Amino acid sequence: MSGKGKTRKGKKLRIGSVELPIAPMIDVVFLLLFYFMVSATIQKQEADISFSLPGRIAQDTPLEMPDEQIVRILGNGQALVNDYAYDSPDRPRYHQLEAMLNRFREASESNQVEARITIAPEDDARHEMVIKVMDACSHAGIESVTFAFSQ
Repeated sequence: MSGKGKTRKGKKLRIGSVELPIAPMIDVVFLLLFYFMVSATIQKQEADISFSLPGRIAQDTPLEMPDEQIVRILGNGQALVNDYAYDSPDRPRYHQLEAMLNRFREASESNQVEARITIAPEDDARHEMVIKVMDACSHAGIESVTFAFSQ
């Protein structure tokens, strides 16, 4: 090696125009990505932790509890139970109210008492809204429905 830029066999190296092949580098990156994805441990998030909630237990003797819920219907069609509004009045069906009434019926059955609903519409409430509350009671399986009126 006598001259600058010469190799052993006498061929010149071009230092200024080095070409770097990109395809093998992309392959290596994907292999590394694949390796880290496979070797990583999957951690359970809090929502994925499984636990069991206590189930329903039937009572031997009836439990004295309030067995009646009062569903108020406002003039704008809003259904209230214990001053909590369920569903939007412009919906064709009261699904949230129906789900709450279903849970109420199940709790009443577990305590061996009859589930009773009293519908208390305001004077300017439309009959359509009363019918929607009655439908929710029917879908929830509650048969004892009474009406209250203001004097």
